[in-house]
Amino acid sequence: MNAAAPFVEQHLCASSELEERGRAIVFDVSLWRQPARAFALRFDGRVVAYMNRCAHVPTELDWQPGEFLDMDKRWIICSIHGATYEPADGYCIAGPCRGERLMALDVVERDGQVYWYPSPDIQPVLFD
Repeated sequence: MNAAAPFVEQHLCASSELEERGRAIVFDVSLWRQPARAFALRFDGRVVAYMNRCAHVPTELDWQPGEFLDMDKRWIICSIHGATYEPADGYCIAGPCRGERLMALDVVERDGQVYWYPSPDIQPVLFD
């Protein structure tokens, strides 16, 4: 892989794999050069993606693999601290980190596929 490749869009999944307010796709990334996980889900017809870490304490959010939404499928809930996030923008509306946000990843849906874009802080996991 060349030096510019980490900033090129990364294929995530087929659009059909993300059902409206359903199970998220969880994937490995490198955050600040450390192993981490991110997730993407479809909410109100749009794909959103965030780092899988609570803004309060850096612990993973999902209560079961790929399950981030509350029972009403309205909010992203931290399984450990109960912080409640708006899925559309990652804004914490309740809990110990009220007013903070989840760390977002840029995503695009095109031609029936979903792609995410690395940033200086969030990179794909590179295998030798």
